[in-house]
Amino acid sequence: MKHFISMQQLSKETMNQILKEAELIRKSPRTMNKQLFAANLFFEPSTRTKMSFEVAQKKIGLEMLDFHTEASSLVKGESLYDTAKTFEAIGANVLVVRHPSDKWIAEIEKEGYLSIPVINAGSGKEEHPTQCMLDLLTMYQEFGHVEGRKVVIAGDIKHSRVARSNALALEKLGAEVYLSAAPGFEDTSLHYPYIRMDEAVEIADVVMLLRIQHERHIHKAETSDYLTLYGLTMERAAKMQKHAIIMHPAPINRGVEIDSRLVESKQSRIFKQMENGVYVRMAILIHVLKEWGIINENEINERKTLNII
Repeated sequence: MKHFISMQQLSKETMNQILKEAELIRKSPRTMNKQLFAANLFFEPSTRTKMSFEVAQKKIGLEMLDFHTEASSLVKGESLYDTAKTFEAIGANVLVVRHPSDKWIAEIEKEGYLSIPVINAGSGKEEHPTQCMLDLLTMYQEFGHVEGRKVVIAGDIKHSRVARSNALALEKLGAEVYLSAAPGFEDTSLHYPYIRMDEAVEIADVVMLLRIQHERHIHKAETSDYLTLYGLTMERAAKMQKHAIIMHPAPINRGVEIDSRLVESKQSRIFKQMENGVYVRMAILIHVLKEWGIINENEINERKTLNII
């Protein structure tokens, strides 16, 4: 695996391997005994992804190279590729990149070659693979597997990188994937069936909500009646199966896609997802560094053997 960019590149076996590693780390933390550097190149605002990467990096012993777009040479016209090459040249061992472009990795690969791994922390509205992996870990912890589980992804499908990554991965792992969206929020490039929220809550093992991504809309979407018409209200939540769970990649627009009272309800796993983001990103960082031969197993503290999947 050259870079950790897309769920399409990951086999079922690789996904399960990373999920096992993340759960092992959760139960028995791992730390590297080798000095390595990570550069977090975030070209879009981020709270959960950026902070959980930083916590993950600190927990496994990576040192972070600071980067702020407004104080970088990007304002002088430097390209993304040259920025990445700069960090490689000064000693970064792994790059974590979030960028508004759908195709930023193609730009990097077109311009030249990087001799260090790149992790996609969000690319436009195309993919968000590390978010997908933490979502999968949350589901595995809940159900033990996702094969045969009915997962409904509901919200602004058209503009959501989370929806695309999750749908692709869940299908690969044998889940039944459904989509639910307000008119105009559908993504016709995804071949999964669309259902109404009233049906979704009754059949779903997982209701995964998405916010309206106003920053990607040409015109600001109307939200005054959104919760009543398309969101997860208290009335709809009451029709969910007892074992079903509520998920959301956040940030949450309380009272828009979800009733605020459901965010921390008994069936919600929203903050569990955030917690799992640290373990998954620790596992992914270790995985890519090992894949590239930058570290080996002897340079990581010992762990207990545990089979969970």
